[in-house]
Amino acid sequence: MDWLHKFRQQYIITTELGPVKGALFEEALDKAGIYLTLDGINIHDCPMGNLRINSIAMAGLIQSRLNITAIPHYTCRDRSLLGTQADLLGAHALGIRALLVTTGDPPKHGPYLSKPVYDYNTFDLIRLIKKMNKGLDVNDKEFGGNTDFTVACTAMPTARDLDRELERMQRKIDAGADFFQTQVVYDVEKAIRFAEAARKLGKPILMGIMPLKSVKMARYMQEKVEGIDVPDDIIESMEKHGQTGVDITCRIIREIRPYVEGIHIMALGDVKGTNQIIEFTRALP
Repeated sequence: MDWLHKFRQQYIITTELGPVKGALFEEALDKAGIYLTLDGINIHDCPMGNLRINSIAMAGLIQSRLNITAIPHYTCRDRSLLGTQADLLGAHALGIRALLVTTGDPPKHGPYLSKPVYDYNTFDLIRLIKKMNKGLDVNDKEFGGNTDFTVACTAMPTARDLDRELERMQRKIDAGADFFQTQVVYDVEKAIRFAEAARKLGKPILMGIMPLKSVKMARYMQEKVEGIDVPDDIIESMEKHGQTGVDITCRIIREIRPYVEGIHIMALGDVKGTNQIIEFTRALP
């Protein structure tokens, strides 16, 4: 899929595949097949150092079995330069055309005595992918043919220092980033401020949204999760007025929709809630 062409044609909606339990990938495929029409499904790359099925392999299964565009996350954490290039060739051979590159959570967060590799950083990885799109390896040697990847990167709308975040985004663009999927936002004013400032960078932005499952979750996110701001009025809407997380998410989408090219739904595997959000968003004028 030509992502950049699609951004010009329609409002983009992506979501994330929930955790796949070990080798039980069939269950995950069955669940993913229930989603309403999406433009892409992200697959995490061993988040928080926990064991998950290889993101590229799972992306290949989703595309071949469900005919849904997959966006595997690809971290700097686990692979040498040789292994990375081999993975990228394999991903291209499987028909994967988009990758979300991240640093990756350190293994110390997980249960294994695994050592991080970090042969390169995010900017190096973006540049390597773009080189391979030209048929060149990390040493600028032709390897035969070429890959064809669109590169997605992360951004944080609620960063304390917005100018610094925009500068970091520009560095990713200079390295070759094509579009951004942001971290979760609940504060509409901050989201719009970020979107308006980031517009000058000239790259599409998918704003991250996550429906809150309960007041308890809302308070936890507000108090414990760095980089996520849950305004008091949202908690009050849930606590006193009975609004659900999906209701609030839809309200946020309505307000931010004119400022971004799409949304990225992080619903923690809640297919029903995700479908309600997709249906609401597609119905907006």
